Amino acid sequence: MAGAREAVVVSQSTHVLPLEFNRRYPVVVKGDGVWVEDAAGKRYLDAMSGGSMAATLGHGRRDIIAAARAQAEKLAYVHNERLTNPPQEELAQALVGVAPKGFTRVRFVTGGAEANEMAIQIARQYHVDRGEPKRWQVISPAQAYHGPTMATLALTGRPGLQRPFEPYLTVHQHIPPSTWRFDPSGEQALQALDRALEAVGPDTVSAYFCEPISAAALPSYSPPKRFWEGLAERRERHGFLICFDEIVTGVGRTGHWFAAESLPILPDIIATAKGLGAGYAAIGAVLCGQHLYDTFARGSRKFTLGHTWDGAPLSCAVGLKVIDILKKEGLVARVHEKGPRLCDQLAYALKDVQLVHEVRGHGFLLGIEYVDPRDGKSFLPPELRTAGRVDDVAFENGLITYSTMPTRDGFAGDQTLFAPPFTSTDAELDEMVERFAGSVRQVAEELESKLEPKPVG
Repeated sequence: MAGAREAVVVSQSTHVLPLEFNRRYPVVVKGDGVWVEDAAGKRYLDAMSGGSMAATLGHGRRDIIAAARAQAEKLAYVHNERLTNPPQEELAQALVGVAPKGFTRVRFVTGGAEANEMAIQIARQYHVDRGEPKRWQVISPAQAYHGPTMATLALTGRPGLQRPFEPYLTVHQHIPPSTWRFDPSGEQALQALDRALEAVGPDTVSAYFCEPISAAALPSYSPPKRFWEGLAERRERHGFLICFDEIVTGVGRTGHWFAAESLPILPDIIATAKGLGAGYAAIGAVLCGQHLYDTFARGSRKFTLGHTWDGAPLSCAVGLKVIDILKKEGLVARVHEKGPRLCDQLAYALKDVQLVHEVRGHGFLLGIEYVDPRDGKSFLPPELRTAGRVDDVAFENGLITYSTMPTRDGFAGDQTLFAPPFTSTDAELDEMVERFAGSVRQVAEELESKLEPKPVG
């Protein structure tokens, strides 16, 4: 218990197997709204909704805690293989009510990676039940993150994430992202998709799997309209499904119940998780279009794979309360309204910082992309850990952020995520922006002494 009594935990002082052995972990002991407090009494503004974008309603919500307590006193757990329960049935109905048109069935899981895996399994079962058992291949963007399980790691094309687990991973086809740096029109990504389809044979492809709006891998990035239109054309031509990973973007994060609503394409399957439990319960969901259900009903008439806590009454009761709060407090509409203002505010606060190339925003999911200030476009040298330094300085300034650093595939550089709780007041958002801008400016000043002038010519 040594680690639990300390203000900061290091690998030598805990029985927990840490994510990074060289990192110092402040011990956070309580939270209230958009603030958390560590064991030393220091308070931090939580601009990352619990650090992983899950705590969308902030910390210490007594109404959610009361709903969980009330359900636990009645029935905390029952397995869903042969039994169901009122919260599961009611939550499925509530999700269908806010989902894009045509989504009529829901399967509950306990987290994001499980939701993404189940989406792959459902897509596969759909093709088998249609009499096309050759379809199993999945095509996905290379620059992505879908989870830490073997199946979800295989969905990304990032070798830095996959090592040393490659022997266990299915080899899938990946296409480059159509970003401002590599493919602003989306046409090259569509050509890469055509090459991938040709390489494996279109009749072997089960699904195209992607985030409608990226989170950790390419913060708040979405391909241009032309790509989505071309993807829809290829689905119609070749018969594969489209699966959206809305683990982060589902349940309000982008100012829509689901990010799919804002795109010129509807997927066949949606996986979601984080915002459904809002940090108060481990729960995820996979939503299916009616055409998938009809195929299962005519075919195998079963889909029995699952996990112990899938659809448990306690976690579903929390999900129900989360949706109830989002509706009653108009929080999805608030995120839709306030998101553009927050994006503009961040961009204005950083407008004269040459380190910052752009600020992107979709609701309360924002991305800040950094470039080498010497030319305004190149990736920064990885050894400088620029984005990591932004996180460190922000933390010193009492602000929790999350950044990503250059990837080994060369598709992304230093970037920061900004994803505050939906319940953040205007004053709290203002303070987050002020602290963040100050942190970025400090890092930009530090860089001036580390970057040698680039040779001319």
